[in-house]
Amino acid sequence: MLHLRILAPADLTDGVLGVLDSDDGVSGLAVMRGAALRPAGDVVMADVAREAANDIVDRLRGLGVHQRGSIEIQSVPTWLSRGGFEAEVRCPGSAADSVVWADVAQRSYEATELNWTYLSFMTLATVIASIAIVNDSQVLVIGAMVLGPEFGAIAALGVAMVRRRFVLGVLAFRTLVLGFVAAIAVTLLLAVLGRALGWITLDDVVGPRPGTAFIYSPDKWSFIVALVAGAAGVLSLTSAKATGLAGVFISVTTVPAAGNIALGIAFGVGSAIAESSLQLLVNVAGMALAGWATLAVQQAVWSRISVRRARLMLHPRRML
Repeated sequence: MLHLRILAPADLTDGVLGVLDSDDGVSGLAVMRGAALRPAGDVVMADVAREAANDIVDRLRGLGVHQRGSIEIQSVPTWLSRGGFEAEVRCPGSAADSVVWADVAQRSYEATELNWTYLSFMTLATVIASIAIVNDSQVLVIGAMVLGPEFGAIAALGVAMVRRRFVLGVLAFRTLVLGFVAAIAVTLLLAVLGRALGWITLDDVVGPRPGTAFIYSPDKWSFIVALVAGAAGVLSLTSAKATGLAGVFISVTTVPAAGNIALGIAFGVGSAIAESSLQLLVNVAGMALAGWATLAVQQAVWSRISVRRARLMLHPRRML
């Protein structure tokens, strides 16, 4: 169940109420006339089955509510309502499978913002990855994978392609590129300092590393794992039951590959740079491709469900 809070100018309120009152996915509806100060107008609140959210939001956007007022969408973790239960039953599909595209788009824009927080997490994760490589520590590699914030921007590439938000695609690509460049640059400086102090030697970079060799050994399985992890990650981001992101983070070696690139540059090891760069490219491309494909399937399936909703709403009893 979702809760909508809408701030609308007074001349739009009747249209908003018409959209909400006519939809069988709405189980609760309230209006407070004159309660909104900015914009001056009314506050409308509604309880909506998650499966009906996209259709309702699209109709509200068609009224221009988002341009002259605001539409706030809140998830309701626990609710007790016979009307809410019946609204969910009337809506085709499952709440866990439904994708609220407005929420996905907003989260994608937030994930692609290039800010100090993103750069800091990316840099810290890459530094930890380089330390893991020097010490051949799988535990530290896993820690670096979990700490890296890059998956949000990678998933945003898929959202941009599926929803045709090309500005989002440009922002996501810029954030990925500049984030990895900044992280590699800082890690390179620290690696050079470690080399000067004698803390890191050439053997640490080119010597046997059975625990972390997978970082610079790209093969068909690297791409397959990236595809599977990308699909799982997008499902976790779009589903009402997001539980799989941690598994995604520790399945792909984007950040560890960046750390190995920095070490390779610091010691002039061309093979480490080339193989790690290929590993990074394979992982990012695989996850982006899988994310796009997963979102495309979700959009295609949900568009058919929306058509079914529109048809069944002509005969509400058939939706039970």
